[in-house]
Amino acid sequence: MNIFLDQLLDSLIDTLYIVPILYLAYLLVSYFSHNDNEKYSKILHKTRKAGPAIGAFLGCIPQCGFSSLMSQLYSKKIITFGTLLAVFIATSDEAIPLMIARPEFIPNLLILIAIKVVYAILIGYILDGTYRLITRKKPKLNDYHDIHEHTEVITNSDNNQTFKEELTESQHEEFHIQEEHHHESKFKCHHAHEEEHGHDHTHGHCCATNIFLDALQHTAIIVAYVFVATLIINLIKGYAGGLEPLQKFFSNNVYLQILLSCLIGLIPNCASSVFLVELYMEGVLLFPALVAGLSAGAGIGLIVLYTTNYKKVGVNIFITVLLYVLAFIIGIITNFIPIW
Repeated sequence: MNIFLDQLLDSLIDTLYIVPILYLAYLLVSYFSHNDNEKYSKILHKTRKAGPAIGAFLGCIPQCGFSSLMSQLYSKKIITFGTLLAVFIATSDEAIPLMIARPEFIPNLLILIAIKVVYAILIGYILDGTYRLITRKKPKLNDYHDIHEHTEVITNSDNNQTFKEELTESQHEEFHIQEEHHHESKFKCHHAHEEEHGHDHTHGHCCATNIFLDALQHTAIIVAYVFVATLIINLIKGYAGGLEPLQKFFSNNVYLQILLSCLIGLIPNCASSVFLVELYMEGVLLFPALVAGLSAGAGIGLIVLYTTNYKKVGVNIFITVLLYVLAFIIGIITNFIPIW
């Protein structure tokens, strides 16, 4: 009992230590991403050829909001398959704020981001290029900007139903897609953040009216995850006499580490990225396994993909398996790079 209480206190102290830095990091994220989802959507539409590159850089922004947004855009054929995978691979969810909170890990964080972004861009263009080579045509995409403007005119009209009846079949499908988007925006994302992150609160990150409260709420949620992960690790330390046996086992099984990390990364919750980072910072997980796990982790993006692209279950499963395989490959590649 004394061991449990000691480790509980140590976990609480360790967690409280990072709260101020986490809050500042999430405040910065909230400021830059506040109400900008639609703007990023239009940017991606206008720069389709640069989609994988832009998607990779957007994906490395903390939190999984962009992976969720890109899943919706992909299901509406607004971005390419390669762009979606680039975002998924580049997404690190909560890893960046957590490693920033421990300054000694910032150099490793920079290497991590560089590897994931470069790999995401390469994979994105390879996948899009492969699609063009096989089908001998460019991916068929909807015109986000034109559809959006067309929808605005229609939805702002009093005779909405009349206009809808006069549309051709193709226009009606486009109208339906953007009417749903307009409906979601009108009701301020309809608890999008709760769906995206699995958190039990009612505001959405993209529609929070106060970035300070938004950052505070997100910090509180992540701190809870960090506390649980830290407590589990500390309890293992306390009852097993340290982490040496676990470290020795995993250090002799790098490939097993990478396989397990990829599986953990696929869990659609920010707790998976928290757990992977905590294991790495405690010396249990090796850097290649961390890279692999975070490359497989798309946050809640996969759940959004399965719900918005529900008519193509086979494609969704293929994306999930491909994401796992690609994450495993980058883990193996990183293992042979003498930089970690």
